[in-house]
Amino acid sequence: MNSPGSHDPGTLRSVHPRSIRIPAADGLTLHALEWSREGIALLLLHGFGNEAHIWDDIAPALAEHYRVLALDWRGHGDSDHDPEARYDYPNHLADLEAVCDALALDRVVLVGHSLGGRVATLFAGRHPGRMAGLAILDSGPELDLRGTLRIGLDMERDPEPSFASVAEYEAALAHAYPAAAESALRRMAEHGLRSRDDGRYAPKLDPAYREARGRLSPEAQRNREEELSRTLWSALESVSCPALVIRGAASDILSAEVADRMVGEALAQGTLRVVGQAGHSVMVDNPEACRTALEAFALGEE
Repeated sequence: MNSPGSHDPGTLRSVHPRSIRIPAADGLTLHALEWSREGIALLLLHGFGNEAHIWDDIAPALAEHYRVLALDWRGHGDSDHDPEARYDYPNHLADLEAVCDALALDRVVLVGHSLGGRVATLFAGRHPGRMAGLAILDSGPELDLRGTLRIGLDMERDPEPSFASVAEYEAALAHAYPAAAESALRRMAEHGLRSRDDGRYAPKLDPAYREARGRLSPEAQRNREEELSRTLWSALESVSCPALVIRGAASDILSAEVADRMVGEALAQGTLRVVGQAGHSVMVDNPEACRTALEAFALGEE
């Protein structure tokens, strides 16, 4: 991993990030959090349904060494919703490319979880010369059917969830993230909701995002996933920078076999770290171990 930039810690980094807005593709604007403003950029990319504050337990430690930013994907968090509901991987990739261009990032470290990991992989495959490092958290070219079925059933069970209070949403999150600390659940609830006109609360995720995901037939979804899988494997094989794959020990999304193949066959400089006491959401389930692995990677100690 290339040496990170140095900066005055007293003026350029903070536990409390500043909010910024960055032009993206299709005339949209993305929201981001920025913890530090100098050094090689490290972009944190969240998964489906989350938002930038999901990294609050991770980012300050990385900001000791890098210019750290966390994006809200389009349709998520405080980023723009797409009026045309363009919420597929190519759209997110175009946004990431536009953000890197807008910030003049010639070299970048990408850290992506789930959806973010796949988009980061696509970017790395298309722009290997811009990559200073790649960390993929519980994501890969092939997904465990157990996890995809679980997520699909959750979405079908409650396609447009709403809550009477922030506390009610926090209680729902406790069931979805049983290993998460109370402080993390409270933060996710506070930053993940928007007020509705009827006085109830709804997740900030654009409802059209869920609808867009459900428009394809099962056969079309399988074909799409198979094509994407081939593209992702090819992208990993073109990555020459140092790369870290983090898998939650209890993950039902990234299997041990796929993780081993990613670092053993596809990535030229790949390292695998398995985080104990964690499922798919490794940075929420076990933030200390996830942070330690990412900080070691950022310092070139992997």
